Amino acid sequence: FPLLGYKPLDGGWGWMVVFGAHISIGFAYSTPKALSIFFKEIQEDLGASYSEIAWISSIMLAAMYAGGPVSSVLVNRFGSRPIVILGGLMCGLSMVTASFGSSIIYLYFFIGVIGGCGLSLNLNASLTIISKYFLAKRPLANGLAMAGSPVFLCCLAPLNQYLLDKFGWRGSLFVLGGLMLNCCVAGALMRPVLSHRKPSSSVLQNKVEDQTIKCHTKLKASCMENAKMFLDVSFFKDRGFIIYLIGNMMFIFGAYAPIVFLSAYAINQGVEEYSAAYLLSITGFVDMFVRPGTGLVANSKWIRPRIQYFFSFAMIFNGACHLLCPLIRSYPFLVVYAVFFGIGFGMVFALIFECLMDLMGNRRFPSAVGLVTIIECFPMLLGPPTAGLLVDVFGDYKYLFFMCGSVIVTGGLFLFIMNIYNYHMLAKENRAKSREPSQNNLETEDRVSVGEAEMKQTPGAAMELTDLEAKEKNGAKQDP
Repeated sequence: FPLLGYKPLDGGWGWMVVFGAHISIGFAYSTPKALSIFFKEIQEDLGASYSEIAWISSIMLAAMYAGGPVSSVLVNRFGSRPIVILGGLMCGLSMVTASFGSSIIYLYFFIGVIGGCGLSLNLNASLTIISKYFLAKRPLANGLAMAGSPVFLCCLAPLNQYLLDKFGWRGSLFVLGGLMLNCCVAGALMRPVLSHRKPSSSVLQNKVEDQTIKCHTKLKASCMENAKMFLDVSFFKDRGFIIYLIGNMMFIFGAYAPIVFLSAYAINQGVEEYSAAYLLSITGFVDMFVRPGTGLVANSKWIRPRIQYFFSFAMIFNGACHLLCPLIRSYPFLVVYAVFFGIGFGMVFALIFECLMDLMGNRRFPSAVGLVTIIECFPMLLGPPTAGLLVDVFGDYKYLFFMCGSVIVTGGLFLFIMNIYNYHMLAKENRAKSREPSQNNLETEDRVSVGEAEMKQTPGAAMELTDLEAKEKNGAKQDP
């Protein structure tokens, strides 16, 4: 409580805040995936290739993640309510404006950049306000808020297909923009936490004076602190962090392309459009239950000490699903693939930040996650367009799944092998550190013995020793 300056409510209006966060986080995570329903129609209308159309979701996801540090600074400066309302306005206007687009570059800017930045504001501000309303019940509140991602994906995928059939992709983006304005309503629910203490008038006057004098100094200091927090290059000297970062980047590179092209792949296999859209809903529905289940398993006494290996297994499982997908030719087996895809996807994302916290610790975790989020933007930006380029070159979706699956499996195997090496080296370094004190003690003892020997060899020292011995003998005789 002393760090917060007040006691969190852990209930009351906080549950309305969780409801608002559920809406804003749901739109943030599900929109880049559910937009893939429109890609086939946009591609035919604008004459774009598979690689070009995939850049829409990639830019949106990259902007959402890259805007995290800027969003954090704005939330600390202005609070969560105005930032979520601003993010909702940006998302709604970006979709409405994109519906009038006549080129793919137009969609890149409005859906990708403007919409992605709006989602970034929604996501960070929602997570921040929950931490101010809850303490004891914070895990439950965060879980309910984060559940918005699979819930909204289950709903948006078939809804987008319905809108596409009724209004086309332009009308669908227009309606979707109106729906995303509900993030402004969600932001209005996030009223600031007020302290119940009533300071005296003298205290208020002092605060006003201090604020007037130190405003610019505090602003500069906060900017420097945020820059240091999110750009701490000392992490690159940590072996465990480098291993985690390489494996994580390989997973992110291949993680989103199967989601973006799953519906189009199913239609290419002769599946009905609504049934193809429901594959995304199935993936999201399974993901909804797998994430908390994985958290419970990871918290058990058998898995907790080996959580890095569990994370490696989850990545290998996810990649293996993609490698087997091109062998599937019927809709029932595509449903099975969607189920296992949801299991693998949910397992990895339930563990991805927990493993980083296990490596870095609670104190260094905020800085580490900020740096990882920024670096993740590059594989996230390049993954889906690279997969789309393979479809353009070979005219077949199977190479897309082969590439994503092989990259993710390789990343999982890399993490497994390198974590074995890392733990071995850590144990070796700890043993070496434990030997250092004993070696230092031996060295000091040797120096003392050498010094005594030198004193005995010196004549003056020998005379002093005989005098001391004589005095001791006389003292012994005089002592009754």
